[in-house]
Amino acid sequence: MPVTPTIRPMLWFDGQAEEAARFYVSIFPDSKVLDIARYGDTGPGPKGSVMTVAFRLGDQELVALNGGPQFKFTEAISLAIEVETQEEVDRYWKALTSSGGQEGPCGWLKDRYGLSWQVVPSAVIRAVSGSDEKKADRVMAAVMEMKKIELPKIEAAARGG
Repeated sequence: MPVTPTIRPMLWFDGQAEEAARFYVSIFPDSKVLDIARYGDTGPGPKGSVMTVAFRLGDQELVALNGGPQFKFTEAISLAIEVETQEEVDRYWKALTSSGGQEGPCGWLKDRYGLSWQVVPSAVIRAVSGSDEKKADRVMAAVMEMKKIELPKIEAAARGG
């Protein structure tokens, strides 16, 4: 029987891999840096500098790579945070937009490193995934008017208000 492979998102940075990993770990509970690998004699980075940082955010393992300036993050990929309360929305939104992050539309933001995130209450996911198309449309219309998701407005839209 084949073994299921481990799949970890690899995030490309230009020298800030350790800084970014430590920033992310400071935001999410039950998170930690797992391992730091350094470049050796063959590079391509300077010997002894950080090559990769393996870290865990909750139960999700990721790797940050100091790959150089060739590639930048785009909105084509984002990390989605599903939350239950407005307090969680507010906390993650504030933390991830701090020190140079940028708010985006519909619960999306970019952190100070340019990585895109979505902070989405599970109520939104339930409403747009359900069988009630009118409710889904009302909730999506409300989301489209927001930057940071406001759960009371989502709940009102879901009820028909």
